Amino acid sequence: MIGKDITRFHALIWPAMLMAAGLEVPKRIWVHGFVLVGGTRVSKSTGGNLDLRDAIGRYGPDAFRYFLMREIPFDGDGSFSWERFVERYNADLANAFGNLASRAISMVERYCDGVIPRGERNEIDAADAKDLEAYHASIGPRGFLLHDALRAVWLTIARANEYVDRQAPWKLAKDPALRAELESTLATLMRQLTRQAVYLWPFMPNKAEELWKALGAPGSVGEMRFSGLEKLNPTGLKVQKGPSLFPKKEAEAE
Repeated sequence: MIGKDITRFHALIWPAMLMAAGLEVPKRIWVHGFVLVGGTRVSKSTGGNLDLRDAIGRYGPDAFRYFLMREIPFDGDGSFSWERFVERYNADLANAFGNLASRAISMVERYCDGVIPRGERNEIDAADAKDLEAYHASIGPRGFLLHDALRAVWLTIARANEYVDRQAPWKLAKDPALRAELESTLATLMRQLTRQAVYLWPFMPNKAEELWKALGAPGSVGEMRFSGLEKLNPTGLKVQKGPSLFPKKEAEAE
């Protein structure tokens, strides 16, 4: 994996030297673009006017890693600004993902005594599975498009938010005759969150682990394999709501 500024050496000169020495040449070379801050490239030597330790200290490594991989495509250049970072943080992490997890887990605590109810797989699960096919394609051997992989996960997060707003569990809970629909709705949301924890672990391991524990799931989310998701059933798990995964932030001064 190399920066685009040294492609010529590593893709032409270095392989020629290896061939001349009778050594094996690289089978694949990943070339990434630049992260720009105010038009200046971020590098180990210059820093590019961005203090990485300060940035990570303010928001944590998971949020910073998410922004870089979601906002800046692997195969191109991208710009960093605190204004855009906070905008993406609040929209994607605090509002869409963190708020979804908080709302869903809170409703399981309130309406089901904290125990995830039973529910059959439905059209929501099928739609998520279709979107997540793009996730696997994005990180497969023919691609390294991490921003596309994250976009696929956020499609499932958007679907979960739309689903909870449409089903309105807080209204279903008021009518005992709708108890089965309430439990089915909450079970669906818990399955979605469980999948999202697994799919997000490679990108934000700390927050994915926090969510995994909040769902009451056994072991570590890092031990899960994509191949085992079809058999993963959170029914009966005891949720343990913790602090917000991503508290909302105020805009930073440049």
